[in-house]
Amino acid sequence: MSTINKQFENYLQSIIIDESLFIDIPKILSCFQNLQLKKNDYFVLENKICPYFCFIESGVLQHSISVFNEEKTTYLALKNTCTAALKSFLQQKPSRKNIKALSNCNLLVINSANFKRLINTNKGFHRFYYNLIENQIFLIDDYRIDLLTLSPEDRYLKLLANDPELLQTIPLHYLASFLGISKRNMSRIRRNIK
Repeated sequence: MSTINKQFENYLQSIIIDESLFIDIPKILSCFQNLQLKKNDYFVLENKICPYFCFIESGVLQHSISVFNEEKTTYLALKNTCTAALKSFLQQKPSRKNIKALSNCNLLVINSANFKRLINTNKGFHRFYYNLIENQIFLIDDYRIDLLTLSPEDRYLKLLANDPELLQTIPLHYLASFLGISKRNMSRIRRNIK
């Protein structure tokens, strides 16, 4: 088994949790293919249909939208996570966002037909997807509450405490946009915290 498949297998086990369903993992792995993106390549473009759901073996994918001709980062998908423009992928409708590689990325991808077939025929994948979506809802809920209740400094400190590697790997303007902080305030916050 390749390193990337072992990494994905470990991730699947961590999300599925129920060991009795681990028997379904080889079938899941067989439905995914390797895809490499170079820095600044797009995984999906706004107004195009998202072709894949992916596991990120290495690299970072930035979800963004354009607001008054300014790029706004809505999400940063990191190594050992899964991502897609999910509504576009599942409903085969044009995406409302871009997903771009912020660094070279190694991905494992599955197309919509195989994804839906796995959901309906593979109990392990069904459980994986259910648990994954549930975890994402929790994260989105926390993120929204943080935007309303935490100061920009506190949001930055929380990021520093929970995901310090982001500060080393993601350009400052993407992090500022993701945290809902202006670039100027982000620079000031970083100066004051050092």
